[in-house]
Amino acid sequence: MSKFAWVTLTTNDTYSLGALVLAHSLRRAGTVHKLAVLVTPGVSESMREKLKDVYNVVQEVNVMDSQDAANLALLSRPELGITFTKLHCWRLVQFEKCVFLDSDTLILQNCDELFEREEFSAAPDVSWPDCFNSGVFVYKPSQETYNKIVEFALKNGSFDGGDQGLLNQYFADWATTDITKRLPFLYNVTAYASYCYLPAFKQFRDKIKILHFAGKMKPWLMHYNSQSKVASVPTDYSHANDLIQMWWNIFFDHVHAQLNTNMAGLAGALSQLRLGEPRTPEQEAYEHMMRRQCWESGQIDYMGRDSFDNIWKRITQTMEIEEEQPLAVNTNHKNNQNGFSSPANSQRNGRKAEKPQASPAPKRSTKMSSKSPSKAASQRLK
Repeated sequence: MSKFAWVTLTTNDTYSLGALVLAHSLRRAGTVHKLAVLVTPGVSESMREKLKDVYNVVQEVNVMDSQDAANLALLSRPELGITFTKLHCWRLVQFEKCVFLDSDTLILQNCDELFEREEFSAAPDVSWPDCFNSGVFVYKPSQETYNKIVEFALKNGSFDGGDQGLLNQYFADWATTDITKRLPFLYNVTAYASYCYLPAFKQFRDKIKILHFAGKMKPWLMHYNSQSKVASVPTDYSHANDLIQMWWNIFFDHVHAQLNTNMAGLAGALSQLRLGEPRTPEQEAYEHMMRRQCWESGQIDYMGRDSFDNIWKRITQTMEIEEEQPLAVNTNHKNNQNGFSSPANSQRNGRKAEKPQASPAPKRSTKMSSKSPSKAASQRLK
């Protein structure tokens, strides 16, 4: 029986979608080691049952939050404070060695050789290579290490407000003391184009072992057309289009049928999708919600539904509808104070709605304002 384990964390039903796809990608790649997932109280019982189907260990942990709003604001990622909960992975002492994987990672090739590395092994972060990215790392479970890291966190905090800053401070010698603990970047390749050296991605993509959807946009937040069975990939991820499609293929092959409406968030909504069938009202509502989330997170489908031509077409249609319903003027000013009459009022009065009459232009005053132009403009703005 293996004493090694792949470990991940999920704090709600939506992120559990990533954890489920991650588990199936590990099985698909032929790992021989155990799978463990840490869950917080935010994960529903329905989702936990599905996690137990693919993970050998499903262990509840309490939520730990850095509550460091100032540093998290620098990243524009306030939700990362909760990632301190990841520290509980050191408490899985039933295992001799583990590899932690964020739930937004996808295994592309077998990586069991990572268990030959020692604590603390990790790949460099693409935005600051002298720091490691904490989305993938090799470690040895230990209650003593857990206690020391928590004590360090209480005393020193985290320079980015999240677990990555904390762990880089605690394992401060990672970049200088032992080159064998510096994992090749292929074990933690970032999918987002702004974080990625695209020529190198193209050159070495066949060698990538672990893809990491770091950043706000996750695969489960990307629009998926249930009729064509194709994911609508934002421009910043177009270089990884086939890999994002792989994520969705694994999702529908192994995860989708296990979802139900008792699950919270997107998990419950996705359970209502039906592949290859005309869209139901529920599917339309889900796709509208997904599209809105993409817009709000800055991921706009410029080449598809949100192209300029489509936006202009919608604007034109709206303007045409408004032109077909003009306001009417009541010339005897009996219907309301402003002298306007609705078509319904005009019909009750036994006459057709009249076009608005232009008011006479006001006489131009020759008296200069006592205020300077800038002050007068300011007064009008107020």
